[in-house]
Amino acid sequence: RNSRNRLNKISKMATSKLVQAVVGRGLRETGAALKESSGMEFFTRHRSSMNFWGVKPFKTNDTFIAPTASVIGNVLNWDESSVWYGAVVRADSHPITIGFSSNVQERAVIHTLSSKVEVMEGSGFAPVCHIGHYVSVGAGSVLLSCRVEDHVEIGDKCTISEGAIIQSHVILEPGTVVPAYALIPSGQRWGGNPAAFIEHLSDEAKDHIQTHAEQVHIQAQEHILEYLPIGNTHVHLEQLEATTSSNNNTKPIQG
Repeated sequence: RNSRNRLNKISKMATSKLVQAVVGRGLRETGAALKESSGMEFFTRHRSSMNFWGVKPFKTNDTFIAPTASVIGNVLNWDESSVWYGAVVRADSHPITIGFSSNVQERAVIHTLSSKVEVMEGSGFAPVCHIGHYVSVGAGSVLLSCRVEDHVEIGDKCTISEGAIIQSHVILEPGTVVPAYALIPSGQRWGGNPAAFIEHLSDEAKDHIQTHAEQVHIQAQEHILEYLPIGNTHVHLEQLEATTSSNNNTKPIQG
């Protein structure tokens, strides 16, 4: 009986905290919604997704853009992609693409050459920045008008300069610097400054690239649930009701 009483007490305390959290979130969202509907301007509020010259970044329902990230202008975010805290994706000059289940991690910067540059002299291609599918861009990395094909893992604090091409199934070690217009062949591991060949990737290493990107996507979905826009408190309420119902249906422990 004592065990059952303790469990009931703990359950009530946990439910009370959940109710407080949901009610608090609801009040904050209600205030924000009222301010927005009244036309009030927010001069200090950070905008994680920002139009530039009438062009709005495109994202899907399962794209995660962290509240402190900055995604600006002509950016195409594919399904299950994510841009993490403090990262900047700045397409105010030329388009940027972030592929399916790809991620741009904390404080990374993705940008392009000036709008005055229409064609890169070293390659003859437009100075866009393309990030393929299942690509992980490590924290603190900088990518400038380059092409990263599918299944690539870019370590932390890497630099990829304009016109560089990273072919599929490549791993760049942390701190790697890829010079302008360089080509990193498929199926290899590179590292150093400037980037140099290290080894050919095993099948296991190649498979890990996609696995890692999928793991980051799963983590991003958890952050999406925690950072809901205005009007989605009902999701938490439904979860709370389901949890409460489950607790009530639990058979008591015989003391």
